[in-house]
Amino acid sequence: MTSHRAPTIPAPFPLSRPRRLRATPWIRDLVAEHRLAPSDLIWPMFVLDGEGIEEPVPSLPGVARLSIARAVAAAGEAVALGIPCVALFPYTDARHKNPEASEAWNPENLVCRATRAIKDAHPDLGVLLDVALDPYNSEGHDGLVREGVIVNDATLEALERQALVQAEAGADILGPSDMMDGRVEVIRRALEREGHQDVTIMSYSAKYASAFYGPFRDAVGATGALKGDKKTYQMDPANGDEALREVAADLAEGADMVMVKPGLPYLDICRRVKETFAVPTFAYQVSGEYAMIEAAARNGWIDGEKAMMESLIAFKRAGCDGVLTYFAPRVARLLG
Repeated sequence: MTSHRAPTIPAPFPLSRPRRLRATPWIRDLVAEHRLAPSDLIWPMFVLDGEGIEEPVPSLPGVARLSIARAVAAAGEAVALGIPCVALFPYTDARHKNPEASEAWNPENLVCRATRAIKDAHPDLGVLLDVALDPYNSEGHDGLVREGVIVNDATLEALERQALVQAEAGADILGPSDMMDGRVEVIRRALEREGHQDVTIMSYSAKYASAFYGPFRDAVGATGALKGDKKTYQMDPANGDEALREVAADLAEGADMVMVKPGLPYLDICRRVKETFAVPTFAYQVSGEYAMIEAAARNGWIDGEKAMMESLIAFKRAGCDGVLTYFAPRVARLLG
């Protein structure tokens, strides 16, 4: 990452001609400050029960829900492309949802079975699992709901149980995305206690109550279930300093890596987090960001390939070490 320092004062024109360093592709590449590689990417995938299913998500053009065998095949594609990690999210049948979100800690739930299958087939590929209750909660919230209130401390007990079954299934990285207070410490202590000390935590530390999540909720089947909004636990988009406090708390509680979510609207937060803490910093280029680029490209309004690549190098320029993006396989193919 390029550090901030006093700018070099160029000689006056014509002694200085900045265009000399832009004149040809090879020299532009030679002096590029940031680079994007397949190893910077995490590929989010949606899994569902069944056999031989590849079900398109209408609000995420080019993205499909995959049955487990299809997800294993896609994971093999990730390995071939040099993508180091996939993130799995379940499309949970409504009959498995209840107010206690108990399917979250069922060791035979969809993501646990998918994780075991992927790790059996591709042991060197990383698997990231989301720690939050919304795919399993009949109320559609990341935490347990009591009399209309999303309760913090009772949710922590559920998240601990969820995290442990995910670790036991073989997840390499756990991503607490719930934004409950104190959840990272609860998960870290549980992992240590149960012998999972090598499982990494990538905390969704600065997760905003954003309008950009809609297609994701469609993809996991949470849109119809959600009652109300998530503003009592996800962050206010107006706040920046608060993000730094959240990151500091998660690091103090045992997070190994931190994430900013969404991505492009919060590049300033990515930059501040990286400069303040100098820890592995990631961003999630969320479903709404992806869908906007795809929709505009499919309407012929922008060059989709160029916009895709430009959007991702912006994360690197802002200080991110990596990006979760639905574009991952397409980008990796282009990067060769």
